[in-house]
Order: sequence, then C-alpha cells, then structure tokens
Amino acid sequence: MTATTTEPLIREYYDAFNRGDRAGFLALLAEDVIHDVSQGEREIGRAAFARFLEHMDRCYRERIEDIVVMTTPDGRRAAAEFVVHGTYLATDPGVPPGTAPASGQRYILPAGAFFEIRDGKVARISVHYNLGDWIAQVNAGATP
Repeated sequence: MTATTTEPLIREYYDAFNRGDRAGFLALLAEDVIHDVSQGEREIGRAAFARFLEHMDRCYRERIEDIVVMTTPDGRRAAAEFVVHGTYLATDPGVPPGTAPASGQRYILPAGAFFEIRDGKVARISVHYNLGDWIAQVNAGATP
C-alpha cells in the first residue's frame, strides 16, 4: 500500500456507504476487521460489521459529505474528516436515556474516522463524533 492507493480505498469506502452498496462496502474490509464503535464497544470481524450496518440501516438514514482524506506516506494508516447528514428513523435502544424517540429528526454532525490498512483492505476503523451534539439535535427536532 501507498498513500496513492490508500486514499482511493477510503473514498470508495464512503462512496459505497453513500450508495447503500453494503456488499461492496463489506468487500473493502479485512475478514478480521476491528471496528471501534463510537461511544461503544469494539467489534471484530466482517460479520459483526454487517450486523452493525443492519442495525444502523434500521435506525438511521445517513449520507457522508465533505470528505477529506489524509494518509501516511506508506499508506498503512489514514484518517477522514466528514459531515454526517442523517435522519433518525427508528428509536435506537442503545442511545443514552433522555434522548427523544425517533420521529424523523434530521441532524448534521461533524465526524472523523481513523483507519488501518492491511493487504489493500480496511483492517481497523475507529469513528468519532460528538454524541452530545447529536442528542441535542435529535431532542430539538423531536415531535411532541
């Protein structure tokens, strides 16, 4: 891997996500991918990531925009900064107490991700965002 091959891989990762191409998205991941879920637990494996995506698709509709990708010269690590444009579709049982139930609230949330690349695949991803900002937006947009 080099920086010139890693950046297109990360861009394809987000393009596949935005297209809703879950099979294409999962194909970019190493079989033993490590996923550090923002505000949550570490999950390991492509099957666990697929379950995470199913959960997310049930509760949220999201589009990733304004993506900036940074890579190390050797291409083994990368980071991306982006903005999540989302809709809260179905109440997620994993959100903190006091968060309004889902009623189609829209949110716009700055976020970032860190990647480790191995053999041309995403071997680790850690996504980070401000949970308090998301809760405030969801609560402000809730219908009574």
